[in-house]
Amino acid sequence: MSGTMELTDSSREEQMESSEDPGSEEQADYEEMTIAGDGVELKRSITLLNAVGLIVGSVIGSGIFITPRKVGREAGSVALSLIVWTVSGLFSTLGALCYAEFGTTISRSGGDYIYILEVYGKLPAFLQIWIEMLVIRPASQYVIALVFASYLLKPFFPSSDIPDSAAKLLACICLMFLTFINCRSVRAATRLQNFFTATKLLALTIIIIMGFVQIFKGDVPYLQPGKMFHGSKLDVNHMVLALYSSLFAYGGWNYLNYVTEEIINPKRNLPLAIVISLPTVLGVYLLTNLAYFTTLSPEEMAQSDAAVVAFGHHHLGKAGWLLSLCVSLSCFGAVNGSLFTSARLFYVGGCRGQLPGVLGMVHTHFFTPVPSLVFTCAISMLYSFSNDIFSVINLFGFFNWLSVGMVITGMLWLRWKKPDLKRPIKIVAFVPVVFMLGCLFMIVVSFWAAPMQCLIGGTVVLTGLPFYFMNYKWKKPLRFTRAMGELPFSKRISQTSSRLFGFVS
Repeated sequence: MSGTMELTDSSREEQMESSEDPGSEEQADYEEMTIAGDGVELKRSITLLNAVGLIVGSVIGSGIFITPRKVGREAGSVALSLIVWTVSGLFSTLGALCYAEFGTTISRSGGDYIYILEVYGKLPAFLQIWIEMLVIRPASQYVIALVFASYLLKPFFPSSDIPDSAAKLLACICLMFLTFINCRSVRAATRLQNFFTATKLLALTIIIIMGFVQIFKGDVPYLQPGKMFHGSKLDVNHMVLALYSSLFAYGGWNYLNYVTEEIINPKRNLPLAIVISLPTVLGVYLLTNLAYFTTLSPEEMAQSDAAVVAFGHHHLGKAGWLLSLCVSLSCFGAVNGSLFTSARLFYVGGCRGQLPGVLGMVHTHFFTPVPSLVFTCAISMLYSFSNDIFSVINLFGFFNWLSVGMVITGMLWLRWKKPDLKRPIKIVAFVPVVFMLGCLFMIVVSFWAAPMQCLIGGTVVLTGLPFYFMNYKWKKPLRFTRAMGELPFSKRISQTSSRLFGFVS
C-alpha cells in the first residue's frame, strides 16, 4: 500500500492532552515520543554522518562566499575581520551546545517550535510557526535557490546581467527537484546532502590550499604584521554590523533539532554531531577568509560581489567560473537541508493540531512527510513573484534571535522549575546565560539598526492572532462537523484521495 496516513484522532488527542497537562507523568519526564499513527511514522534513519552532513551542509551555503564582503567592509582590516569570524563562530557553537542539552532533554522533532510549545504554551508556539511557515522558511529557501541559479548561469552571461526570468525559473526547478528527492526517500535526501557537503568542503579546501601556496610564496602583502590591523573600524556601529553579517553565515546551526525523532540514538548522536560540525565550520570559515586575504585587500573584498569570484579570477583566470560553480553547488546543498528540516517543522505543527492536519501525514511507503514537503515547495515558489525578496527577509531579521532567545530562556527556566528532569548532557550554566544575553543584544541591535522594519515585521507576526483564536476558541458544533462530513463533495474528495494517495481520514 502506498500513499499517506493521518494521525488517528485518539493518538492526536492523547498527545495534545499530554502537552496541555504539565502535571502528567509523560510531560514531567519528557519521555521520548515518536509522532505516529496506525504504525506509520517517520523512521529513525539519520546516522551520525548524516547528522554532521545536515548541519555542515545547512550552515555552509552562500554565506561564506558572499558575506566576507560585508564583514570586510564593516571591519576594515584583515585582523579585525578574522576576529569577527572567530567570535561569531564561538558564539554559534555556544548556542548549538545549549540546543544539544535541550534536544536530548526534550527528544522531539520541531526545534524552536516544540521547545516554545512545551515551555510557553500554544499561543507563542503558534505565532512562531505561523511566521516560519508564511515567510521565514519559504523566503529563505527561495533566496538560496535563486543564488544557486544566478551563480550557475553566470558563466553563460560573463559580461551582462542574468535574465531574471531565467534565474527564477531555474530556482523553481531546483526547489521542485529537491522536493521530489525528499518525498521519495529520506536516505536519498541525506545521501544527496552528504554528497554536496563533501563537494563544498572539497571546494573550500582547494581555496584554502591555494591560499597557503600563496603564503609559502611569501607574496602576501595584506598579511604582514604591520598591515593586518591597518584600517580597523573599532567604533560600535561598524563592529555590530560586522558581527551581524558574520552570524548570518553561521545560520542553520540549530537545524538538526528539527529532526530529532529521525536521528538514530539522538541522545548520543545529536550532541556528538554538533560537537563535530560547529568547530569544523569555524575552522573552514577562518581558513577560507585567511585564503581570501592572501590575494585580496580589505578594500577589494568590500567591492567584490563575492570574494570567491574575485579570488578565482586572480588565480584561475578564465577558469574562475569553476568557483562560481562551487557557490552554486553549495547553495544547492543548503536548499536541500532547509527543505528537509522545514518540512519536519510543519509536519510537527500539523501533528500538534496547530497547522492543517494534512501536513501531519506520512507516506505509508516512503515514510516521508510528503504533504508538508509539497506545501513547503509551493509556498517557496510563490516568492518568485516578488521583485524584492531580500527586503521581505530583512523585515524578520529580529525574529530568529527572538525565537532562539526564548528557547534558551526556557531551558534555564526548566532547570529552575524541574531540576530533576533527566538530562543526558548538561552545559555549564555560564554558557546559556552568556548566549541568552547575546541574543538579547542581537534583538536590540535589530531594532536599533532598522526600527521601522522590525515594527512592520512584528505587526505581520501578530496577524497570526485571529487564526489562532479561530482555531482554538471557535469550537465547531458536533452536528455541523458531522453534516460537513456527509456532504456529497466531502465523500467524493475522501474517496478520490484514498484511491490516489491512500489518505485515511
